[in-house]
Amino acid sequence: MRRRFNTEGSCNPEEHYMVNIDNRVQEAKELVERMKYFTINRGRQYGKTTTLDFLSKKLQDEYCVFYISFEGLAEESYQNERAFCRTFAGLLFDAIDYGETQGIADSARDALEEMSLSDEESVVEFRALSNLISKICRTAEKPVVLLIDEVDQAGNYQTFLTFLGMLRTKYLKRKQRPTFQSVILAGVYDIKNLKRKIRPEGEHVYNSPWNIAVSFLMDMSFSVDDIKGMLGEYEADYQTGMDIQGMVELIFDYTSGYPFLVSDICKILDEQIVGQEGFPDRSAAWTREGFLEALKRLLLEKNTLMESLVNKLTDYPELREMIYSILFGGERITFNPDNRALDIAGMFGFVRNERGSVVIANRIFETRLYNLFLSEEELESMTFKAASIDKNQFIQNGTLNMELVLKKFVVHWNDLYHSSDEKFIEDNGRKFFLLYLKPIINGVGNFYVEARTRDNGRTDVIVDYRGKQYIVEIKIWRGSEYNERGEEQLAAYLEAYHARKGYLLSFNFNKKKTVGTKEILCGDKTIFEAVL
Repeated sequence: MRRRFNTEGSCNPEEHYMVNIDNRVQEAKELVERMKYFTINRGRQYGKTTTLDFLSKKLQDEYCVFYISFEGLAEESYQNERAFCRTFAGLLFDAIDYGETQGIADSARDALEEMSLSDEESVVEFRALSNLISKICRTAEKPVVLLIDEVDQAGNYQTFLTFLGMLRTKYLKRKQRPTFQSVILAGVYDIKNLKRKIRPEGEHVYNSPWNIAVSFLMDMSFSVDDIKGMLGEYEADYQTGMDIQGMVELIFDYTSGYPFLVSDICKILDEQIVGQEGFPDRSAAWTREGFLEALKRLLLEKNTLMESLVNKLTDYPELREMIYSILFGGERITFNPDNRALDIAGMFGFVRNERGSVVIANRIFETRLYNLFLSEEELESMTFKAASIDKNQFIQNGTLNMELVLKKFVVHWNDLYHSSDEKFIEDNGRKFFLLYLKPIINGVGNFYVEARTRDNGRTDVIVDYRGKQYIVEIKIWRGSEYNERGEEQLAAYLEAYHARKGYLLSFNFNKKKTVGTKEILCGDKTIFEAVL
């Protein structure tokens, strides 16, 4: 059976290509050895379950390990103390009964079965469950560790928080009453935010029953070396002749190491691109051109991760407003963990803190967000309609004529918005150019905005079209000296991209400006500038 790249569920190295996670598993094991309770909370499809799978196996020689999941539990399981205790006891009993948990005394096993089968007449409460946990831990052959996956499933129920409170009490009295050596919870939400889901907005929500837990700070995103190791295994199997380092850098540049996105783009390359027109075999697919084709498909793919990203914009209007300002207004927003919207977005892995400022977590998320916001305005946008009419003339022999794109954009801008004030242009100039560009490259090319150069005055847009890149700098004109510096900056940026020609779109508010296009030589670089 050949190995594949996996995006569904836990990874198995015998079945899947995967990065080496020994370091993160070892760090978690060290916390267990120190008798710590902790939560592994990361964004969706971030490798939490795979990490728990490997951790449970690594612990089994030294500990009695209960590894359970709350995924799929019925709402009735959380209705009251009896229902929750009965369900929890059943999960532990099943782990023993199926041979997953070893070293538990028969008397404790029988007590778990009895509690799990208790009927409506039985009095089962957290006190009884607490005593049973002590019995399990007192009579076990080795220290007992509890791992619970998918704790988000329990997040809407007060009974779960009461359960955590019970574990906290037992932890604080662990010298007098035996309890779990360590408890590890895994989910997207941290426990503080689980409580937020339950309590009304006006109530104090930060008194978490899980304040005994230490932080699990291990970076679970994939590094360049992680991805390189995974692709090295693939290359050893198939000898594609790919430029592994170059492919790794491409993948990391677009995903920033988000585990699902890394695996997904590799999966698309391996299973969808190979055999398509222009990519007859793996050697042809695992190239920059193949990567860009895979990227195009990923950006159109519907999956739970992208749906979650969009849903959070609906759930938190302030988050939507903030991201819109970052994307189209070039706003620099200070990262503040006490901001509710930022806290949620960071917890889900959609934004990150970069030197004190909020940035979108990766280029793929950013491009999806641009496409979402732009699509909402397409029908009402005169700019989009103009480009839709013009689009066929910009592709010549399969190549995008970016000079003509800028020339025609200048004409349409001056027809539609020549009388607009400075504030309107600053707020909308970038957006209108992207709306004009979108129908021209749609379905064949992609664009992304270079976050490192985006501010109130300057934005670099990188356009990929049939394997060729076009670097377009969009800027607000602040005077001739500032403009010359911008040309020099663009020339330096072209050098970094090994490009000889770049494009400059200047929104100029000087009444004496000369509207139109021209070519500028800057060292050995050519810059085609369009002034509006």
